[in-house]
Amino acid sequence: MHILVTNDDGVHAPGLLALAQEMRLLGQVSILAPDRNWSASGHVKTMDRPLRVRETVLADGTPALATDGAPSDSVALALLGVVKEKIDLVVSGINPNENIGHDVTYSGTVTAAMEAVIGGVPGIAVSLHSPEEKRLPLDYSAAAAVARRVAETAMAEGLPEGVLLNVNVPYLKLDEIKGFAVTRQGLRVYRDALDARKDPRGKPYYWIGGEAPTGVIEEGTDFGALSAGYVSITPLQLDLTAREALEELKEWKW
Repeated sequence: MHILVTNDDGVHAPGLLALAQEMRLLGQVSILAPDRNWSASGHVKTMDRPLRVRETVLADGTPALATDGAPSDSVALALLGVVKEKIDLVVSGINPNENIGHDVTYSGTVTAAMEAVIGGVPGIAVSLHSPEEKRLPLDYSAAAAVARRVAETAMAEGLPEGVLLNVNVPYLKLDEIKGFAVTRQGLRVYRDALDARKDPRGKPYYWIGGEAPTGVIEEGTDFGALSAGYVSITPLQLDLTAREALEELKEWKW
């Protein structure tokens, strides 16, 4: 099996290194990831400039490719031929913070896996539910082991066409994780605040800041599973059609 590993935190992020090392236990690994942090970049396709790809080396000596494009660009480049060998699976991560609820449309980690599905390849996104008070460096070993088990199971069972897996792992030791839960997206609670400032010339500029987001703890959801100590596995699809609203809208007097 040939696995492409990518992320949205940059090719030299420790979460990617941990993920790549664990994926090697399943097969051949190629790495193509952004050369800088693209967190909360969403599903980007760069079309207004050329994309550069250069060779680099990870902390353990592993060769990798870095691009000045976005996470989804990384996957597209690999699938379109920058990586010569056929790719069987794309695994994105490990993100240092969870991607739950509405995060999935912001997350470069998740949208890299979406790009894999668009390219006809199974995609898995892996994120770590690290506590706010936890200082770096984070321990990615348990999340990496979980990612390997999820990838192995998904490839053995066969993901449904057009479906990717959004995996969130509690920040626990591997033997402390209570199990695996297949979940739906929960409700993310954002606590954004506008920080308005003025530059030296008196012109206004803005930061979108605020406290870290939380979530609603509800059974059966991604955040509910994480809060209970379970790995959350949420199947996602790119078809965003609100099917329950179709018939209602057909009755409107357009």
